Amino acid sequence: MSTVETKTGRSTWTIDASHTLVEFAVKHMMIATVKGRFGDVTGTIVLDEGAIENSSVEAEIDVASIDTRNADRDAHLRSADFFDVENHPKMTFKSRRVEPQGAGRFRVVGDLTIRGTTREVVLDVEDQGRGKDPWGGERAAFSATTEIDRTDFGLTWNAALETGGVLVSDRVRISLEVEAVKAQDQAAS
Repeated sequence: MSTVETKTGRSTWTIDASHTLVEFAVKHMMIATVKGRFGDVTGTIVLDEGAIENSSVEAEIDVASIDTRNADRDAHLRSADFFDVENHPKMTFKSRRVEPQGAGRFRVVGDLTIRGTTREVVLDVEDQGRGKDPWGGERAAFSATTEIDRTDFGLTWNAALETGGVLVSDRVRISLEVEAVKAQDQAAS
């Protein structure tokens, strides 16, 4: 991991889907944790290294790219019972503000839209550093976590267990490992 230099000015970074992980974890039957991920993510990060609060992020996830390592479960999650991919193929996040927390940490507050419903969420983010790739490009990495209530987004399907409780927890933990590539400098217009 390289040391982040203090810089001024804004730069634009494109999320590298092949080096980015969007993962979720939810309790199953009140006892086990089931994890899944989304493989198709795109987005842009505008970084202001001199004033991180002036930074922003926008991301889009193809919901059909869900993978829980179980084809039947993935098909159910794509159905109208859950994400309703046919009518809501994309999940989006757009930041409203960035709040510095000190020492390479910050909170990104923004709007998460799932299944046509938008709610404010807070991502706890850690800057993982910068580095040059073998092809001369600049890369940046960030880790982030948050937790949501899936029912806030219309994901309400569930089944009661005869022993008490429910099949799928409402609480969902989300973890992100994001790598982004700095956009090439363009000539002034």
